[in-house]
Amino acid sequence: MSESYLSTLIERQAGKYGVRAALKYRDYKQGVWIPVSWNQFAGKVKKVARALVALGVEVQENVGVFSQNMPECLYTDFGAFKSRIVTIPLYATSSESQVHYIVENASIRYLFVGEQYQYDVAYRVQQLCKTLKRIIIFSPDVMRAAEDTHSIYYDDFLQLGEANELQAEVDRRTGAAVSTDLANILYTSGTTGESKGVMLHHSCYEAAFQAHNKVLLTLTDQDVVMNFLPFTHVFERAWSYYCLTKGCLLCINLYPQDIQMTIKEIRPTAMCSVPRFWEKVYAGVHEKINEASGLKKSLMLDALKTGREHNIDYLMNGKTPPPMLHLKYKFYEKTIYSVLKKTIGIERGNFFPTAGAAVSKQIEEFVHSVGVNMVVGYGLTETTATVSLGWMDDFRTGSVGRLIPGLELKFGEDGEILLRGETVTKGYYKKEALTSKVISEDGWFHTGDAGYMKDGFLYLTDRIKDLFKTSNGKYIAPQAIETKLVVDRYIDQVSIIADQRKFVSALIVPEYKQVEKYAQDHHIAYADRADLLKKPEIIALFQMRIDTLQQEFAHYEQIKKFTLLPEPFSLEKGELTNTLKIKRPVLMKNYANEINKMYEE
Repeated sequence: MSESYLSTLIERQAGKYGVRAALKYRDYKQGVWIPVSWNQFAGKVKKVARALVALGVEVQENVGVFSQNMPECLYTDFGAFKSRIVTIPLYATSSESQVHYIVENASIRYLFVGEQYQYDVAYRVQQLCKTLKRIIIFSPDVMRAAEDTHSIYYDDFLQLGEANELQAEVDRRTGAAVSTDLANILYTSGTTGESKGVMLHHSCYEAAFQAHNKVLLTLTDQDVVMNFLPFTHVFERAWSYYCLTKGCLLCINLYPQDIQMTIKEIRPTAMCSVPRFWEKVYAGVHEKINEASGLKKSLMLDALKTGREHNIDYLMNGKTPPPMLHLKYKFYEKTIYSVLKKTIGIERGNFFPTAGAAVSKQIEEFVHSVGVNMVVGYGLTETTATVSLGWMDDFRTGSVGRLIPGLELKFGEDGEILLRGETVTKGYYKKEALTSKVISEDGWFHTGDAGYMKDGFLYLTDRIKDLFKTSNGKYIAPQAIETKLVVDRYIDQVSIIADQRKFVSALIVPEYKQVEKYAQDHHIAYADRADLLKKPEIIALFQMRIDTLQQEFAHYEQIKKFTLLPEPFSLEKGELTNTLKIKRPVLMKNYANEINKMYEE
């Protein structure tokens, strides 16, 4: 494809599907889901393309989209592509300094914002920024500042696109659009240092679509897809664009915290998510099992055991399950598994892509055991998401699947994964030195992830730069330990401390509800949460659970001391990235006292 595929995608699909629903979004005032047809979608895209031209946005100029997931994000993206304009998404939770940095770095003149928080932040940034000319507001409920005479609402912006004489310029631009045009710049929040803008050209997306067409064979225009992760995240963005190429119905979840309600309202057939979603499901199911007794409890436990034998021990290893095991599995499929899926809202499930962090083997085995097609993959912003994935009948627990077609892989020093192919970024925006550091002259991108191949499946071992070296010279992979611990129902978040220390310690955020319930069941009196977490019985409970979970690790890798924290790690305190990964340098600073205390003689 030499012309730009995304610039005409929505128009082509409207020609094919017409009045059929392309999108759905939840109207919170009425509590109903509103459909948007392909024709309406294409009409909005056309108006956006014209309105951007009316504002004087030039070919390949950057515009920003600072919003949670809304249909307007997609109208703006595809309208921009139609007029050869680059969109830069910003996380809805971004701080003022993050927004300021991106707006200045990318010379953004026009910034689209979602709701009140984003508008307030953008308006404050505008006072400090030389470049930001105008804010365009998606939600009509946003209250503008009294002195703000420049910002306009999205409906007024679309009015600018009513003029027919603008169409000739839009057509000229669409006709000239090529796959070497820049589509997006995605600023990665990063667990260290300032964010960097990953440039993704139209050719990156086109190569990704072609590769996925060879692998995701069951995704069709009959699929109902829930958009749960932020569109700003490359995983959700590339996946959503791909779903639109297949004619799927996209159901846009506005607030991430509402997913347990909205998933039951939509009952999607597919949804991409991070392991955290499945960890919560796992914890919920095991809580139910622990509360049950007698026959009910033994049936639930046997159902998990049967599913594991049938789907993991036999099917995953290419073996046919014995007839009796198969009959038993079918019985549980009609009873326990179907009830479980219905409770979550995924009983119509086709498949569920999962990536963004390490998936613990325990979680993966559990999800497959109950007959949910979890597709575990690995990808980066720099590779337009997917590098590898394990397909439904071709996966290995613990691996991140097989490499997608069209991508080359080799291993560098320390087992570092190096990649080359059309989906790989051409580099970081305005950061030539960094680009040449991570992409070699012959096109190999250094991922910073270590791994190995076995029987055609890729396995990750850890982030190379995340490897800790103890003062005894031993290397520790913190993520391996954290992934193991976070499946425990008493543990919500964990961060391993080991770098330049004489032993491994941990900061642990407990699952407070479970700990409080334990205290109640064991008649442990306490004044408040901080007091509860200091009780010897609670410390002993955690010690016992940690000792059990870390048995497989070498002695020097095991946690010797830990601190239970009364407050969770948070975005507000800068302890998490926008994709909820832990920022270790910030934790080291924020919890310096607690950490030092663990190493006192």
